[in-house]
Amino acid sequence: MQPIILDGDGLARNIRARLAAEILRMRRSGITPSLATVLVGNDPASEAYIARKHADCHELGIASREVRLPGAVSGKELAHHIDRLNADPSVHGFLVQLPLPPHLDDSRFIARVDPSKDIDGLHPENLGKLLGGEPSILPCTPAGVLALLQHHDVPLAGRNVVIIGRGALVGRPLAMLLSIKGVDATVTLAHSRSTDLDQITVRADVVISATGVKDLVREHMVRPGAAVVGVGIHRSESGEILSDIAPCVQRRAAWLTPPHGSVGALTRAMLLKNLLKLVAMRSA
Repeated sequence: MQPIILDGDGLARNIRARLAAEILRMRRSGITPSLATVLVGNDPASEAYIARKHADCHELGIASREVRLPGAVSGKELAHHIDRLNADPSVHGFLVQLPLPPHLDDSRFIARVDPSKDIDGLHPENLGKLLGGEPSILPCTPAGVLALLQHHDVPLAGRNVVIIGRGALVGRPLAMLLSIKGVDATVTLAHSRSTDLDQITVRADVVISATGVKDLVREHMVRPGAAVVGVGIHRSESGEILSDIAPCVQRRAAWLTPPHGSVGALTRAMLLKNLLKLVAMRSA
């Protein structure tokens, strides 16, 4: 039996269509949502991701602004640009593209973003609300993963979910999100120091890998009938995008993300959803 493909691209198109209608209503009322991005350096993956975000804005009628800074920019200069965006009333939300160059501390500059403009949902105040069980602005990739599972009717309440990867962008906030009241999954957060990983994952109803390690999750690690989500990607030397999930997993999984993943488009859709929520919160 072939698994049900967890089509994040299709779901993202549906979400963007709903957002487009909401944006049109806002523009007719005199409000044009405005988004800004801050990109430090010229990492190709970050540049491509930023370009897709601005293309989404253009498609949906969102005003967008791009701040590009050299890779050697000082922390003082980066803080200055963040402060300017915080103070600019014409900008409803913005993000600092991660990862930053090694001489700049990601967490320091995430915390400098005004939480009321934090479209990434990564400011400590917004993460704290999630930890407290009363989320407001959700981290985009975890929100996309939850939307993907719920859209395809993957059971979560009371089910065992294993997340591989404890990073601050995906693993840890996703564990909080899937275990909050109303979602009610039983979550295990595995990582590079976890022993007998295959024995942990094979008992899970849902396996989510967010490591960027090619083919980390293999067939023998998956219980027949489980849902398997590949969030992490790895780029080969030739530029090919490879998944955390080995192709052989399709022989066991009942739900499965496609080989090249389907979470990236959903992450961008959730970013825009966060932006509109911040616009509404400011107007309330």
